[in-house]
Amino acid sequence: MGERRVMKVLSVNAGRAVATQINGRRVMTAMAKRAQSGPVAVGTLGLAGDEQADLSVHGGLSKAVYAYGSGHYAFWQTVRAQAKVSLWDEPLPPGSMGENLTVEGLDEALLWIGDRLVLPGCVLAVSEPRMPCFKFGAAMGFAQAGKLMGQSGYSGAYLAVIEPGTVQAGDAIRLAPGPREVNLRELFRSRVRGG
Repeated sequence: MGERRVMKVLSVNAGRAVATQINGRRVMTAMAKRAQSGPVAVGTLGLAGDEQADLSVHGGLSKAVYAYGSGHYAFWQTVRAQAKVSLWDEPLPPGSMGENLTVEGLDEALLWIGDRLVLPGCVLAVSEPRMPCFKFGAAMGFAQAGKLMGQSGYSGAYLAVIEPGTVQAGDAIRLAPGPREVNLRELFRSRVRGG
């Protein structure tokens, strides 16, 4: 319970909503995030320069920032190569999962709703797992990507902003345990199963 887990921000990513064609229909998406340099302002609704295309499922106070573990990137690189949508050695750039923070050491199994991520310039709280949608499948290049996210448990974490400020690549993140009642990965798997 009193564990002191340290993580590190490898990349801070932001993007604007753009119109694109997915499955023959025109939709708005902000999945394509690009790495930002230097400190980026973090407000109660997210990062400066970042947008969410569908506020019914992304964004808002409880989903202001999306963090994803860099350790999961090797899995996605492999399954994309198996699906023949990329080469085996073709790396995915930070932000490819639509995440704002690409984080070294982030593990959904070790995060609980209410845990706080204490950074040098802001404090964020784990609020819920990200649920994959058809836009994620389109971004990964194959329709089964959402199903694979469900099977792997590699959901990443939506974060609420407790103390606004700034974040930048290289920031250390200290995990301050919350009430430890609901595990992030268990909540994700429960939602994927529909129960």
